Amino acid sequence: MVSTYSDEGSSEYGWQELWGVKFKWTPEHLTSKQLEPLMYTYDTVATNAIERLDEISPPPSKAEPLDERDDTPVAKKKIRRDLYELLQQYGTTDERIGKLWSEVNTVPEWVDWEQLERGQKVFYRYGGPAITALTFSSLLGSMGSGRTVETLDRTRGFSIEVVRRRLLETTQHTLNVTRDLESIKPGGDGFVDSVRVRLLHAAVRRRIMKMTEAKPEYYDVKKFGIPINDLDCIGTINAFSATLIWMGLQRQGIWLQEQEVIDYLALWRYVAYLIGTPHDWMVTPESARRMMESLLVSEVKPTKASANLANNIITGLEGQPPTYASKEFMCAQTYWLNGSELAQALDIDRPSTYYFALMFGQCILFTTFGYINRSISYLDERNIKLVRKALYKILLYDKSKGALGYMTKFNLKYTPSFDKMSTERGVARTQAGAQRIPAGVERTALVSLTFATLVAIASVWCCAKALGWLVTR
Repeated sequence: MVSTYSDEGSSEYGWQELWGVKFKWTPEHLTSKQLEPLMYTYDTVATNAIERLDEISPPPSKAEPLDERDDTPVAKKKIRRDLYELLQQYGTTDERIGKLWSEVNTVPEWVDWEQLERGQKVFYRYGGPAITALTFSSLLGSMGSGRTVETLDRTRGFSIEVVRRRLLETTQHTLNVTRDLESIKPGGDGFVDSVRVRLLHAAVRRRIMKMTEAKPEYYDVKKFGIPINDLDCIGTINAFSATLIWMGLQRQGIWLQEQEVIDYLALWRYVAYLIGTPHDWMVTPESARRMMESLLVSEVKPTKASANLANNIITGLEGQPPTYASKEFMCAQTYWLNGSELAQALDIDRPSTYYFALMFGQCILFTTFGYINRSISYLDERNIKLVRKALYKILLYDKSKGALGYMTKFNLKYTPSFDKMSTERGVARTQAGAQRIPAGVERTALVSLTFATLVAIASVWCCAKALGWLVTR
């Protein structure tokens, strides 16, 4: 059944379908009207800390792009303040700063470290499909939230020139919070990244609000809510957790076991706590799924800006290492993971049947190895270690393979400005006479599809022969 929706939410209870997703709408789901107050609430603890840090160590009078790459000569690097180090320095002596420092270093009683470690392993157990889902469903698909995109559009972090680096920096946070138990505990890399992201959100929010005070037409608070509000942050955590579980992975043929779902949600609930996001909706799989579906109804309303940013992701990654994927194959992944309706609303070009077939072959590969590895303990542990090492190498460490090549500190470098108030849709840069490097990911998908086809043909032939033998007996 396909239902209709209004600003208040679903018109009736029961089975519904929206953006290609079927779900049962219940009284426990949250309507748009019920979610609306979260547009005007935000992380005041981090905001107060940022205001105090600005008093102690004022930011540059004019923001400049920050180059954090390790290959930048020391003499050319600009000395910039480090908000996390300042937080650490004044966290025990200043009341407003100390409130944030104390909060992030206080481990909630509901945290079970063994459970979080199991949740971390879930990510690497399905490393290939998880990264694919995060890129084309959680990140690109989330551009469908036109209201949230209004903030991203103003930061220009998804412009064609920087979008690939921006995605790799986001990947750094994901890999660090899932790396190992010590990384997510206070003081670990995943913990520090999460706190840095929280400070970044507060800094962006504060800057846009100050700009709006000077020029009210710059950002419509009444229409879009406070920048990076509680609803926005819930949507972000949802994209990395519930959406990955029930959309990104399942649409690639992978259904997590019940305990895997519980453990993975627990991990991201702790991440939500660290970045100052409401997280009670993650207590159970049922409540997490209801929130995902409620956000689907309330928030997914693509705009022109949504389409611009979504297309910039594909254009920015086209032909780039480590996958060297073609635009057509990435479009196929977008359609496969988000559904035709949302992909078309984001103005994504529809690829040919050939690329959909490649995507099917990739799914066969992912499901085969995913289910086999998780069924055999030895293979599972070995696979998790290998995938973890590989992802760090090709996405963060080894620049020759297209990795980030440095560890970002999540400073405010994609800065809102009156000079450029939106992000334009970029055009792929092509070099005359340059030959496109064959996409290894597409070759692998083709081999998987060919092998699966041959197996299917052989199976049908064997069944036909067996049936003929039985009939002629």
